[in-house]
Order: sequence, then C-alpha cells, then structure tokens
Amino acid sequence: MIENIRNFSIIAHIDHGKSTLADRILEYTGVITERDKRDQFLDQMEIERERGITIKAQTVRMNYKGSVLNLIDTPGHVDFAYEVSRSLAACEGALLVIDASQGIEAQTLANFSLAVENNLKIIPVINKIDMSSADPEGVKQQIKNILGIDPEDAILTSAKKGIGTEEVLDAVIEKIPLPKGNAEEPLKALIFDSWFDTFQGVIILVRVFDGKVEKGQKIKLMTNAHTYEVNQIGIFSPYATPVDRLSSGDVGYIIAGIKTIKDTKTGDTVTHAGNPTKRPFPGYKEIKPMVFSGIYPIEGNQYEPLRAALEKLHLNDSSFQYEPETSLALGFGFRCGFLGLLHMEIVKERLEREFQLSLLNTSPNVIHRVTKPDGKVLILENPFHFPKPHEILKIEEPFILGTILTPPDFLGSILKLCENKRGIQKKLEYLDSKKVKIIYELPLSEIISNFYDRMKSVSRGYASFDYELIGYKESDLVKLDMLINGLPVDSLSTVIHKDKAYSVGKELVLKIKDIIPRQMFEVILQAAIGNKIIARDTIRPLRKDVTAKCYGGDITRKRKLLEKQKEGKKRMRQLGKVEIPQEAFMTILEVR
Repeated sequence: MIENIRNFSIIAHIDHGKSTLADRILEYTGVITERDKRDQFLDQMEIERERGITIKAQTVRMNYKGSVLNLIDTPGHVDFAYEVSRSLAACEGALLVIDASQGIEAQTLANFSLAVENNLKIIPVINKIDMSSADPEGVKQQIKNILGIDPEDAILTSAKKGIGTEEVLDAVIEKIPLPKGNAEEPLKALIFDSWFDTFQGVIILVRVFDGKVEKGQKIKLMTNAHTYEVNQIGIFSPYATPVDRLSSGDVGYIIAGIKTIKDTKTGDTVTHAGNPTKRPFPGYKEIKPMVFSGIYPIEGNQYEPLRAALEKLHLNDSSFQYEPETSLALGFGFRCGFLGLLHMEIVKERLEREFQLSLLNTSPNVIHRVTKPDGKVLILENPFHFPKPHEILKIEEPFILGTILTPPDFLGSILKLCENKRGIQKKLEYLDSKKVKIIYELPLSEIISNFYDRMKSVSRGYASFDYELIGYKESDLVKLDMLINGLPVDSLSTVIHKDKAYSVGKELVLKIKDIIPRQMFEVILQAAIGNKIIARDTIRPLRKDVTAKCYGGDITRKRKLLEKQKEGKKRMRQLGKVEIPQEAFMTILEVR
C-alpha cells in the first residue's frame, strides 16, 4: 500500500556520521542480525570503508511500526553531485546529519540545496552529541540562521552509541510525505544507479513513480529506446530478495538481460514498451568527465592486463572514460576522463588493488575549448595536442563557483589563497561569530592542482569547501612544454595562465632537476612556450676518472683520453634514454 511507504535518504558532510547512523537504523529495525553486523554496512567496497566515504548508492527496505521504509544511501562527495541529485529525486524526504562539534560545513550547504531543489522534507539530525566538544545548542542556532529551519525539529543523536535512533525513525514516519503516483498509469520509473553482474547482466536500481513492473513485462529505456524483457525484480532487505512486482512508490531492482551498462544511464526513465509514459522523469543529463589524466603501466608487459582491468571496472562505473594513448616518454597507456580528483584517485586505487597493477598517472588537467582564427572550435583533453600559438584565436577554460566555510581567524589566509588561484570574490558573509561564508569564482584547473590541501593547511583543517560548475570563460592561457635534451615530453606538458608561466617554468625545471637521477651523459632541461625557451638547467653527467691510470708524462696523453671520453658522452646523449620517475609528473601540481 502506497500509504505505508516512506522513501528517504541521509545526506551529510564527509565524516559527520552518515554511514554510522544508517548502521544503527538497520540494526534497530532488525534488517541486519548480530551475525551480519559490521561498520558501514551499506558501503560494500573496502575502499569506501577505509576512506569513510560512500561511492556507490545503495538501497534497503525496512519494516517499522507497520510502515515500509526505503532508505537510499547516496554518495557524499562533490564529484558525484549528479548521482546524489538523482538519488534524492527518488525520495520524498532526507535526514540532514550535522556533526555537533563541527557544525554546518560547505558540503552540508550543498546537499541541503540539492534537497531543497528536489522539494524534499528535510529533518535535521545533530549527531555525535556524546563528544566532549559537542555544542548542540550552537548547531541549532546555525540551523536556524543559515538553513532557515526551525531548530526545534532537530533530533539529537549519537549514532555511535545508538542514542536517538528511535526518534529518527518515528520522525521519518510522521514527517516525510507519502509517495505521489498512480499505479493505474503507464509505468514510469527513475534509474538512480546501476552496476554489472557477471551472471545476470546489468542490475538497475529504480524508484517507481507510476504504474507497476512485473516479471516477463517488456520495458523500454527512454534515452535510447532499447527494449528488454524483465527476468527478475526485487528489493534489498538488506540482501537481494525477488518479489512479484514493484508498484507506484516502491524502490527496488530490475534485471532484464541488459548486456552493457552504457545503456542504463543514471537519471533515465524506464517505461512499458507497449504503453509508454508520455513524459520522462525530468532532470536527466549526460555525465561528462571534467578531469583527464594518463594512466600507464610501470612494467611494459602489464599493458594488456591494464586494458582488461579498465574494461571490467568500466562495467561498474560508466562515468569514467578511457581510450588508448601513446607517450614518447611513457610508452603505451590510456587517456582517462574522470568526474573529479577523488574519482580519479578511487579508480587508480581500485585498479592497483583489485587487479594487482603497478601504475603511473600523469598530472590531471581539464578540458579546454580552443577557437582558431578560421572560427573552428577544438575541444582538447590533452595539453600536448594544443595548436601552435599563432593558430589560436582564444582559449576558454571551465570555471566553478566555490563555497568556503571557515572560522573568522583564517579568513585572511583563505582570501589570499583564492586570489593567488585567480579567484574573483562574489560574496563574503558572516553567518555567525564562528562561521564565515565566502563565495569565489575560480578556474577548475586551479582547484584540481593543490587548492584543497593548501586550504586545509592554512585553516588548520577547519575550513570546508564545495563547488559547482558554471561553464566556460575566456582566459589568457599558454601551453608550457618541458624539453629534455631538446625533445618535448608530452606527458609533462601543461596549460597555464600567462602571468604564471615564467615562474612556474623556472620552478618546474629546478624541481625536475632534483628528481631525475644523474646519467652517464649530460641532460639539458628546458621549459618552453612555443619556440621560446623561458627556463633552462643542466643535470651534470656522472664522470669516470679516465686519467687515473696516467702517472705523469706528457699532458697530451690526458687530453687525448678526456677528448675520447667527451666524444663518448656526446654519442650517449644522442642515443641514451632518460628514465623519468613518477614524481616528475606530479611536480606540476606542486608548483602551480
């Protein structure tokens, strides 16, 4: 019965106790037994539990006091903002978890905004009230002043100790609205996640808004018009449990013999093949990678295993893209596109852990739009492929609108950091005596370098950051090449603002000089913009003392030996190959 269903999500800033609260809810409702119990139960991957973050959405059905509760556990990082928005669209309400000692942070605001956009009923939950530094009254004031919610609605909990769990569940039943929908209408279901199973094909998680879906029914995916026959439908409680049907208001999974995950896009609408719905669920958009990096095997014989690993990983994560790439310095590898820096770190770590690969990745970069004098627009993911300076009319780069929350003590340092990163201040507001909200317009390329680490450093870890993409803007950018013995190293090319090019080029040369080991021949390092060399240094060769066997005699004997050595060094330099360590590629991030 749709009157008994409550669909809700839990949203929070990282490390505010979202997964722990989910654990207590599952235990309290009896969904997991003492034998099944483990921390972060809904986080299936080892990397999720280690990092304390949720990467893949999960759903679980619970029965409590005669009601059916569907909990949709969403990712919590800005890289997965679109997936979070689709998961929230499948709900009618959300628990907004706030740390009693940390208070409202940047991601709390971002998730709150997403929930408001989806017209959800928001129930504030103040967690970790058992900590000595907890200030629940102060957090209540922030809820009132910053979010505009009545603080009396806030529920005080300690997810770790199980305090307040019953009050949270009662609030879900009492305050979260009933699902809207009509079981007699044509089927309309929203896909909010999917993954690939070796034996069953693609499994899609759906929220049914109208109609119903049953085994044997023909369904259609509206973005590509592909049709399939439903083999199995079910719910997670907490493990996969087949059911006869999913009706309006239900959350569950569908297995329909779908062979490739590319066909099941997050945000797509599932409908009846013979009697389709007239309007798909609104808000669908294509997920496009924003950060690109090259991934190469350290051992040449691992290229094929890397290709196979990327194919398998792509089956469960269609949001990252890859294509073969060849580098003069690194050999054969792949150019990969990611949603953000965290997404890049997760993919690389999963490749190394799950497939036992030793990988090297180049410094990340963003997509640039280059307009040529003839009006042709190029979309470039790799800096090495940039045209010559005289072939460029203008360069555009992606910009973000960043929100920073910080204690007033660190305001000066944060402002200085943002200015150094080419930021344009849009707003500065004192939320209360302990929190300042700063909004800056910043280039995405400046954020993916070392912005977050520096912000945490200058604020002693107290500042929090969140952002949203706002589109492309023209910038005065140049391509900076790194030459080793006169040859450009494609994987060390970067696109940088013209004002920073000279200082960055000089520092880059000095740092790489310290990283590359000395060879038996002279190595010349140069930083160049087009044909213009802007920085140069030399790594002196290792030198054998060839005159050691001369015990005197004519000086011409020693000169002859030294000249012979010099000619040998010259030949070595022409034929020798310089091995470039992994640290050299990440140096670009440190100096920007």
